[in-house]
Amino acid sequence: MPSPERKSGARTSRPDWWRGATIYQVYPRSFQDTNGDGIGDLKGVTQRLGYIASLGVDAIWLSPFFTSPMADMGYDVADYCDVDPMFGTLGDFDELMKEAHRLGLKVIIDQVLSHTSDRHPWFEESRAHRNNPKADWYVWADPKPDGTAPNNWLSVFGGPAWEWDGVRKQYYMHNFLASQPDLNFHNPEVQAALLKVVEFWLKRGVDGFRLDTVNYFFHDRELRDNPAMVKDDDAPGLDAPDVNPYGMQNHLHDKTQPENLVFLERLRALIDRYPGRTTVGEVGDGARSLKTVAAYTGGGDKLHMCYTFDLLSPDFTANHIRACVGAAAEMISDGWICWAFSNHDVTRHASRFAQAADEREAVARLSISILAALRGSICLYQGEELGLPEAELSFDDLRDPYGIRFWPAYKGRDGCRTPMVWTSGGNHAGFSSGRKTWLPVPREHKALSVELQEGDEGSLLNHYRRTIAFRKAHPAVIEGGLTFLDLEEDVLALVRDKGKERLLFVFNMRRGPQEVPLPAHLTVKEVLALPGCSGCIDKGHLRLGALDGCCMRV
Repeated sequence: MPSPERKSGARTSRPDWWRGATIYQVYPRSFQDTNGDGIGDLKGVTQRLGYIASLGVDAIWLSPFFTSPMADMGYDVADYCDVDPMFGTLGDFDELMKEAHRLGLKVIIDQVLSHTSDRHPWFEESRAHRNNPKADWYVWADPKPDGTAPNNWLSVFGGPAWEWDGVRKQYYMHNFLASQPDLNFHNPEVQAALLKVVEFWLKRGVDGFRLDTVNYFFHDRELRDNPAMVKDDDAPGLDAPDVNPYGMQNHLHDKTQPENLVFLERLRALIDRYPGRTTVGEVGDGARSLKTVAAYTGGGDKLHMCYTFDLLSPDFTANHIRACVGAAAEMISDGWICWAFSNHDVTRHASRFAQAADEREAVARLSISILAALRGSICLYQGEELGLPEAELSFDDLRDPYGIRFWPAYKGRDGCRTPMVWTSGGNHAGFSSGRKTWLPVPREHKALSVELQEGDEGSLLNHYRRTIAFRKAHPAVIEGGLTFLDLEEDVLALVRDKGKERLLFVFNMRRGPQEVPLPAHLTVKEVLALPGCSGCIDKGHLRLGALDGCCMRV
């Protein structure tokens, strides 16, 4: 089982602890069940915080645990200021906070501000009739003369972004499920109410907020149609799988509106009243995402950092990573970005990047080595440190409405949300003592359990620990500059530097060994013990094994 607790580093005592931080995402439903109902809970997270601290990360990000009918697994909030009984109580959350801080871990919580559940009291009042105090708190619009929706906007989860309400005899907007109506951010009262929600959690001691769909807050007041996506436009990116018509539109009017910048300034002004707190925004904006990140994090008066879907694609090549990270460095001059290869919305990268099952572990090792070398903060998703592959689930197992809607062309997000595997045996791999879990525990995951990897010094789990420790030990990696070098097409080479420290990272992304000629203008002073490195230098060439990497002081 997990090794003795190791407290996170002293970096978390700095006001800008988030800059270069390593954040561990916890999906509470699937982390640890303590009451036998087959669903993870806050007490379970608290129970496992020692394990998380042993990884050496700086913070945890908790996916939603608020009161919710769970139509979208908690991203449909019915009460922003309480814990759903499924996960526990506010007292359980306070205990989690206390233990996390004792271990030196910061706590970031999800905030789903763009929309609520249709069972939120705000919406129930808003839909009652057209003349009530909250009548304009959501995006309502009259139908066209023929009764159809006000415009052509589409939902990310399929179909129109408009739902007819027979009581008001109007349509309301929903970017996701019909049971997730969008709040009207053009209404100052809505903004004020949401800022009160944020302050409720600030007063409770949280260290930061992950802002769900942060560029979806505002819509075009005129409700203009979105144009079609054409070849000369920005690519649709990864906002939706290609089986979803959502990607056929250029989303100029239903999100990423200029008014959002003013609201983010208001949010930042509130956050700044509580020193040492941070914000990280989720930006889904296709090929425009990095431009949006630059706008949302620039100037020091909006968000602290954002993440995009750029590295969450199936493309695991040197060219792709260099293009994404290089573009970010060029566009985001005074802002900050958070990189990740996996999260709760995408296929696990051990499966997404691997060309065959037998190379998953090598891909996972190389992935964390690359991620740890990048400029920015980094986010890890629970179970990736074990090399968990995407779970293969039957249609009857699915709980994700997105996957159910587009099955079988798209299997949804449940394959990356299955329970954490703590033991190789026992009931449900140590996740739950109950009869059944909310999603099944895949048999192949049990062979990758924490229990089995903990005592193996060469395991992927311990590779993650060493790599995170390596990153934290080098200021050039945490805060330094980044310059890419052009070596071979399937080699990712970059220099990180800060002050007198200058580090050269070289990663062989080929599925076979190769010799890489080192740049003549760089003198290798020392080969550092980058975890997993098996490279050696011979006559100006670096010999690397397949999917291998090396770090040198130059």
